[in-house]
Amino acid sequence: MGLIKVVKELWRAFFFLCSPQFWRMALLWTFSILYSYYQLFKPLIHEKCSLFSHKLVSYPRCSPFTTTFKPVCVITGATSGLGLAAAYQLSKEGYFVVLVGRSQQLLSETITKIKDWNEDAHLEAFQVDLSSIESVVKFKMSLQQWLLDSDLHCSIQILINNAGILATSPRVTAEGYDQMIGTNYIGAFALTKLLLPLLESSPVSSKIVNVSSFTHRAVTDVQVDEGTVSGKRFFRSIQYPCAHIYEYSKLCLILFSYELHRQLCLMGKSHQIFVTSWSCADKAHARSSSNPILVSIICVETSTAVAIP
Repeated sequence: MGLIKVVKELWRAFFFLCSPQFWRMALLWTFSILYSYYQLFKPLIHEKCSLFSHKLVSYPRCSPFTTTFKPVCVITGATSGLGLAAAYQLSKEGYFVVLVGRSQQLLSETITKIKDWNEDAHLEAFQVDLSSIESVVKFKMSLQQWLLDSDLHCSIQILINNAGILATSPRVTAEGYDQMIGTNYIGAFALTKLLLPLLESSPVSSKIVNVSSFTHRAVTDVQVDEGTVSGKRFFRSIQYPCAHIYEYSKLCLILFSYELHRQLCLMGKSHQIFVTSWSCADKAHARSSSNPILVSIICVETSTAVAIP
């Protein structure tokens, strides 16, 4: 039975290597990442300076131990990669970091890791399945209750939507959405809308950071309808178009960032809540918590809009 299972897995892997989706990721995504790096380094080349010599601006802030106000940051997908590294860096900045992840075990291990690196870190973990609207709603209620029980100001200062998955086989959420669309976009959309009141009630300016991907550049056809946004249209495909869905989910996240910023401007709240979208040019490298450049960029950008008293 063990040998048969291995053979099946090898055959499945071989079949995937021969699929159009694999070659789309191998070729088109490679071109997209090269173009993203070109866009990143273009202004630096013109200015005749390098990324490593470009000093990131640091803004002074008070220690959370010297003030009654403790800024709170919520990070999804905080158990690995960019989410873990950002959680650690922001804990050093004095934030009370709320870690959001699917696995309770990984959340516990993440807390241990960050505490080993920074023993003064203030952390709280919540197990949340972002592909489930019900789970997201429960998290919002639990977060509010935790803020009250912890004697913290009932608000948050930063929300980083970092969680994302790349699935190679079709899976459906409890609401009937494609799981990749549900996690990468719908979950982030629902969480942001539910937490907007907490961001609005912040005594200082707050910020929303949506972490996207360079792969959105590979989207060639945009069909905005219920079937596409929910991922249901892709269920009719003979072979699961995992690359297309991932690209589309990240594009939706970027478009959501623009639209949310536009709506906040119309309501006169753009100075109160800042919205930004980061398209990581190297998502694979970002999975390593030793990637200081990406982490520093995100942490400094989030910090600049949040004036800690």
